[in-house]
Amino acid sequence: MSEVPEHLLKRAQEARDKAAAKKAAAAGGDAPAEGSADSGDSGSSSEADSRIPAHLLERSKAAKARKAGGGEEASAEGGGGTAVATKPDSAVSAGAGLPTGAGPGGHTQRLLTVVKSGSIQDIKAKPQDKVHVWPHLLVIEFVAALVCTAFVFIFSWLVNAPLLELANFNQTPNPSKAPWYFLGLQELLTMFHPMVAGVTIPGMGIFILILAPYIDKNPSNKPEDRKFAISLMTVHLMFWAVLVIIGSFFRGPGFNFTLPWIDGLFFEL
Repeated sequence: MSEVPEHLLKRAQEARDKAAAKKAAAAGGDAPAEGSADSGDSGSSSEADSRIPAHLLERSKAAKARKAGGGEEASAEGGGGTAVATKPDSAVSAGAGLPTGAGPGGHTQRLLTVVKSGSIQDIKAKPQDKVHVWPHLLVIEFVAALVCTAFVFIFSWLVNAPLLELANFNQTPNPSKAPWYFLGLQELLTMFHPMVAGVTIPGMGIFILILAPYIDKNPSNKPEDRKFAISLMTVHLMFWAVLVIIGSFFRGPGFNFTLPWIDGLFFEL
């Protein structure tokens, strides 16, 4: 338990000195000044006591009494023999009606220091929307492959493939077209040299698609943020789709250009 603060004791002593000086000046003599000083001392003491909170005075008296000889012993003051018994801490705190650590006016808040929140808070990193390839991604891809395989197996069992009649080596079909997925290359062969149509152009397209992730390093998965990648893939698909459509529906006998709504279709699955 702490004693009365030093600044309160100084304020009380100053008040006593002022009151004693006023009494001495009013009396005009040494002897009366002493008597008046005594009476003034008690008056100023009561005035100072009124400024100091009661629970602090009681706490100070109890602390001094414990230092002098114990909490229950009496201490005599002056020649009158007046005994003042100190109260235990619980009685003092209960009589004052305030907590033991309360300050002036009953305030218990104490400002220690201002500390930045970052130094005392445990700031965790933001969760990232990422998972491991194994097992999360590969398990899903494996299940999808099994489902596709089962679908193709059942579909081929129930539906017959549209095959043509047996090949006749004495009659070559005209036009002779490759399967639809190779018609793009066959269309390029009608326009360029076989080395350019079969190796250079497809190789350049595949090489550009391989470099696309290294050119566009945007980590976003939103379409509006990946304009370069989406544009590149769209151009690739449209280029190949146009070649396949031309080879399928706009090539007639001798693989010459024709209009399907005039000469008819020369394409079979």
